[in-house]
Formats: sequence, C-alpha cells, structure tokens
Amino acid sequence: MVDPKQHASNRGAIETILRYIPGFSGYLEKEYRRDADTLTRKWIADRLDRAKSPLDTYGRMLVDLGQIDQLPMIDRLRAKLDTAIGRLRGAMPGYSGFFDFVQIGEDQLDDLYDYDGSLITEADTVAGAIEKLPASSDPPAVALTPLIAAVNVMLAKLDERENILKGIGSEPPTS
Repeated sequence: MVDPKQHASNRGAIETILRYIPGFSGYLEKEYRRDADTLTRKWIADRLDRAKSPLDTYGRMLVDLGQIDQLPMIDRLRAKLDTAIGRLRGAMPGYSGFFDFVQIGEDQLDDLYDYDGSLITEADTVAGAIEKLPASSDPPAVALTPLIAAVNVMLAKLDERENILKGIGSEPPTS
C-alpha cells in the first residue's frame, strides 16, 4: 500500500523547492493523499477482479460434474464481487478539497487510511480463498457460503467508509 507520508523521501528537487511556497505544501499533501487513496482502492479492486477467473474455473468444474444446481451461488458471489469492484473503482475519494462542504480532518484521514488497510487484508483473504476453490473438496454450499458472507462484510464496510466521507458517519471502525 502506498503511504503518503513516505512520499517525502521520493520527491524530486522541483517538488522540494515548491514546498517552500506558502500554501503549496498543503496542496501537495492533499495530492499525495489523493494519489494514495486512488492507488489503494485500485489495488483492492484489481485483487478482487483477478479472483473472478478461478471462480469461473470452479463454475465450469461444477458444470462438468453435473452440479448445475450450485451455479446460482457462484453467480451470487460473482455479482457481489462485481458490486464491490465497481464501488471501489467509483468510490468517493478519501480526501476533501479546500472548498468541499464536508471537510475531512487529517486525523480522520489517517484513521480512514488505516481502515482502508484493513480492507486490503480482507480483499486479499477473500480473493485467496476464491482462488483455492477449484482445488477444494468441500461441497459448493460449504465453500461458497462463507465467501458470500465475507464479501457482504466488505460491502458493509464500503458503505460505512462512504458515510464517513459524506459526513454522516461517526468515525472509521477499528477493524
């Protein structure tokens, strides 16, 4: 995950000089946060997107085994993955502009950034479990039910993240 605080060690000479202009430093920090937020959400969405191919393989395996009655669960999981991916790619950015109605404070942004880190962990765990489905010996109902529940939890966290950024949530959850 990109840490906007580490950007200082990677900036060039021009950026270093521009930081001495009054007001420009704050602008640059906002730009770093914007970039970090965008990259984080893109990484999570891409990770979930890569898990769809093994899910399709698992579905084809079930068809080959004649277990077509289990395909609706796969479709449900895939639809939830697509929803999460779409929401991540189009999510409200984790920063506020200078003139935005809802202002997000620096401390709240740091908490939100940590919260997004927990989303990375969850997405990686869910995607890893989906990628193991083709090799699983568990019945589809046993294998898919916890994955659908895990994606539902991620969607609920995305709802809470959006509410926080709209100014109607209280603060980021700690997990």
